[in-house]
Amino acid sequence: MITVCWKWTRDGGTAGDDRWAGTSDCDQAALEVGLRLAATRDDTVTVISVGDAGSARGLRAALAAGASRAVHISAPGDLTSAAVATAIAATLDLRDVGDATRPHWIVCGAASADRGSGSVPAFLAAELAAAQALGLVAVDVEPSGVPGAPLRVVRRLDGGRREVLAVRAPAVLSVEGSVARLRRASLPAELASADAPIDIVTGPAGPREEPLATAPYRPRARAMAAPSGDTLARIRLLTDARTAPAATTETVVLDPPAAAARIIDALIAWGYLDAPDPPEPSRF
Repeated sequence: MITVCWKWTRDGGTAGDDRWAGTSDCDQAALEVGLRLAATRDDTVTVISVGDAGSARGLRAALAAGASRAVHISAPGDLTSAAVATAIAATLDLRDVGDATRPHWIVCGAASADRGSGSVPAFLAAELAAAQALGLVAVDVEPSGVPGAPLRVVRRLDGGRREVLAVRAPAVLSVEGSVARLRRASLPAELASADAPIDIVTGPAGPREEPLATAPYRPRARAMAAPSGDTLARIRLLTDARTAPAATTETVVLDPPAAAARIIDALIAWGYLDAPDPPEPSRF
C-alpha cells in the first residue's frame, strides 16, 4: 500500500483563484517516488490532499500522472501541521498500516511551497506509530525479492555528509525535490482525470495557524548630531569621509559581566538597542 501526501498551495492570489497555485517540487518528487514504488511492487498509489475546494485541481493532476485514487479532505488550507496529520491519519485504515503482510509506505514532500516547515511527516508518523525517514535525497525503489525487506534510502546530513538507512514498513518517507522529477502526464490521461472520481472527506475546521508578520531585520538609524561648519565639513561628517580611517576595532580585557555590559553599551550607542528606561525613584 502506498499513500502520497499532496499539498496544493497558492503563492499569492485569493481563495478560489488558482492562477498562482501549485505543488512544491518536494511533493511532486514524493508522487514520483510513490509511482515508482507501485510499479516495482504491483501496487497502487492513493493521493491525499488537505485543503479547500481548489485542492481538487491538484488531485486531478496527480491522477493524470498515474495515481489510482484521490482523497480530498475538505478543510481550511491554514490548519496546523498537527491537525493536518491527524486528518490524514483518520482516513487511513490503521489496521492495514500495521499489517506486516501488506507493507504500507507513506511518502511526503520534505517541505511545502508555502510554510515549508516540513513538520507534517513527523506528526503523521507519530499518529500512525510508524517509523520516519526524513530529508531523503535518494530512495531505492527496486524490491529485494524478500517479503518484508527494508527499503534502502539515503538521508542528507549536515556538512555534506550522507546517511544510508534500511527502513521497514510501515514508515513515513519525506523526500526532497531532487530525488525525482514527476513524469509528464499524457493527453489521454489528462482528459480522463477531468472526470475521474475524487473521494471527499469532511476534515476539521481547526486549529489554524496564526500568521505572524515577518520581515528582514533592519537596525534602526543611528542618531547623529546636526552637521556644523562649512559645506565640505558637513559632507565629511555625513558620509564619514575622513582623511584618516577611523578605528573600528577595540581590544579590551574584561571579566564576563563587564564584557557583556560593554557589548550592550556599544549596541545602544550604535542604535541596535534601545537605551534602558531610567529606574523609577523609590517611594521609601
